[in-house]
Amino acid sequence: MKVQLAEETCPYSLYLKIQKGFYNLNKRFQNLAINSNVLTKINISTISISNFEDYYRTILLPNRNRINFLDLSNPFAADIIFSPPDHILNFVHLETLIIDNVESISFYKFFDYFMKLPNLHSLIISFGEGILKIDYLFAQIFRLSKLKYCKIKYEIQYCEELFYSFTEYISSPIEYLIINAPFPFKAFHNLLCYLPKLQHLSIGFLHLFGDIHIKYQLSPIQLKCLRHVSIYFSTVYFNEFEKIIKEFFHHVQILHLTTYYTGTYLDTQRWQKLIVYHMPYLRVFDINCQDFLDYDISCHDVVTEFNSSFWIKNKCFFVNQYEWNDQSFGGVIDSSGLYRRKKYKFHWKIDELLGLHHQQENLNSIEHIHMKTDIKSNCRRYFSNVNRLTIETTFKISDGDSFITNLNHIVSLKQLTKLVIRTFDLTFEHIIKLLLLTPNLYTLEFCESSMWTIDLNVIKQNIPFQYTLTENKIENLVVRGKCSLNQIQFIVYIFSKLKDLKIGIQETEIRSIIRYLLSKSHNKTQYLFYLCISLSQKNWLEVDDLIKLDNLLNNYSIKYIRDNLHLWW
Repeated sequence: MKVQLAEETCPYSLYLKIQKGFYNLNKRFQNLAINSNVLTKINISTISISNFEDYYRTILLPNRNRINFLDLSNPFAADIIFSPPDHILNFVHLETLIIDNVESISFYKFFDYFMKLPNLHSLIISFGEGILKIDYLFAQIFRLSKLKYCKIKYEIQYCEELFYSFTEYISSPIEYLIINAPFPFKAFHNLLCYLPKLQHLSIGFLHLFGDIHIKYQLSPIQLKCLRHVSIYFSTVYFNEFEKIIKEFFHHVQILHLTTYYTGTYLDTQRWQKLIVYHMPYLRVFDINCQDFLDYDISCHDVVTEFNSSFWIKNKCFFVNQYEWNDQSFGGVIDSSGLYRRKKYKFHWKIDELLGLHHQQENLNSIEHIHMKTDIKSNCRRYFSNVNRLTIETTFKISDGDSFITNLNHIVSLKQLTKLVIRTFDLTFEHIIKLLLLTPNLYTLEFCESSMWTIDLNVIKQNIPFQYTLTENKIENLVVRGKCSLNQIQFIVYIFSKLKDLKIGIQETEIRSIIRYLLSKSHNKTQYLFYLCISLSQKNWLEVDDLIKLDNLLNNYSIKYIRDNLHLWW
């Protein structure tokens, strides 16, 4: 009788123990969620729409008042999370906000609520359309009273004749300002006058727009905190930029300049005077001048002047590289000091005719390298920490196999996570060979033209291809050019783990391509949830109608941004 009772009660006691265990585990998870920082950083970028909805309902909504970091790189996310706009006010602890491809009308709709967020100190934003009035845009951003860091990307749709908003004193607390977009040089002076606490400034393209006129110039201020300046510009003459240096750059310690077709910046005596009298704290001077020179002008002579005792004393060493063709002689003057950049452009051929000698360099700080030329087998540079590679050659690659072999000697290809190929000289067979050497690659970009010469049936029997088929980890793919249905079928056959695909397509095959990519009858696109297709505006409505008519997707969002259809499901 006791044995029977034990047999009957044991399962029940085990059930109680299991129930108690799950109860305690649940309480631990609740305490973890309440008392830790697990739910304070939200990143909504690579996630399907169904997963996003679950995440939004169960994680984001209940914890809005705790979130301090919000990454809305998905261009659909902001309109969902900030709908209606006053929901922004629930993010009371938000410190960092990232918004990608936002429409200007949405941004201005959100902006009044951004101003009421008490802790918003970092804003990273890119716009999905051309900006009409960039002066008004910056004037609004400068109203954010807690903002310390601002990174902004946009395209200019039209430049206003007068920058009215840039002629009144507005004191912004911004300390780091990164403008990855064109900015008019004539408004640069007044821009700096708004930023008394500025420490770090980077401008992607400072340009002398011809139709920009500033109503009047503000009185310069002392930028006592400004330490780091990085500017890319063309058509801005040294005389004009020199005024900016004298007025604002007294405390600058690190100066990066990239200039195109403005050879006046190679005046060494002028730079010496500027540094001695107007930039006394400068410790890093990094200048990259690219110019087309007359045949009888030697860049070597210019470099010799830059290697005088003044520059050696200040630990600035300069090198030059060349491009030679029948029409012109191009030169790059590039400082090569101890301070290293994270990005590096491997420019053109070193001109052996001038007998120049490149010392072996171990460029440890470089993470992203642009290959701008064919590579010689005796190249002695080695980039040990590169994880992103862009192949964008100015010269023809004579032998693709040799190029890949030599490339593997100067870059650790197995470390790459992103590879961009913008040359017509590498065939798809070469891309397959590169994939064999890049086992940790997640993002790939190449030209549709690389697939022109391949025989799909033959390449499928290729052993390297078979290995690539099973081992590649590509999740994000960009194919430039207009792909046919056959090419797209081949692409998804190879890259079976694709989540995000950006392509151009043959407009005569729009319907068949969309049906194939969204088809439920095969599993070749089972992980795919985001499409960006280069299309004319009239065709994106046709795609939307097709999806509804054929019931291809039950739950999706669609937008037309900068000549591209964006589809998320």
